[in-house]
Amino acid sequence: QEAAQNLKKLFDNHDYFDYPKPIELIKRCIILYASKDSIVLDFFSGSATTAHSVLQLNSEDGGNRKFIMVQLPEETSEKSEAFKSGYKNICEIGKERIRRAGKKILEEQKAKQGDLFSGEQKKLDVGFRVFKCADSNMKDVYYAPADYDQQMLFDLEDNIKEDRNDLDLLFGCMLDWGVTLDLPLRTEKVDGINIHIVNEGDLVACFEKHIPESVIDHIASLLPMRVVLRDSYFDEAKEKMNFFEIFKQRTGWSEEEVRKNVKVI
Repeated sequence: QEAAQNLKKLFDNHDYFDYPKPIELIKRCIILYASKDSIVLDFFSGSATTAHSVLQLNSEDGGNRKFIMVQLPEETSEKSEAFKSGYKNICEIGKERIRRAGKKILEEQKAKQGDLFSGEQKKLDVGFRVFKCADSNMKDVYYAPADYDQQMLFDLEDNIKEDRNDLDLLFGCMLDWGVTLDLPLRTEKVDGINIHIVNEGDLVACFEKHIPESVIDHIASLLPMRVVLRDSYFDEAKEKMNFFEIFKQRTGWSEEEVRKNVKVI
């Protein structure tokens, strides 16, 4: 009952979820069975009480625990208050709870610390990323030769599915390359082109179909460990040769290293 009332208060007195777990109980479990830098995994996240508990406990003891919440997108009843407020499944409730809990904890932390809160060492990290299971970013091109027709060849000129965005492609490449999904990520624009930079150079990606040489030069100047580009960028052989030469000059890579460290999708 106490857990339900606390969750209701967090959602401005709206009753969106039945029988949430108590924060104090989950905090107690974490204290007993985890360290201050553990990753806490909840395979039945529900309303994301575990995430809320991790954030709360980190704010109280200065821990650096992280959480992974897993929840099937179980639909809410059309008659429920949650559905009428726009939360079509349980995952949407959990995500909003983490946002609200993080904001509330930061406000409480600021009230306690006062002027000290402006220091980076004192501010709690309440950020999180949301991933959904999906099929491949690439089109299914496994046809027998007799199954092809002329139009299919034009349609498969670009092998990436039309409904995928830059982040879909980026995180797919990160998984393929074994780059962990929690690394810092920033996007910068160079000559109107978006460049995605993971962990200041562990991976640099650009998914534009047409990239000016100035952008390629800028990517090389970042001295990345890995680079990802779309295959459609290389319309002509001379563009691929020019790309290789720029990277060899700016990074000191050999031609073999360029081929190894550059992924084309």
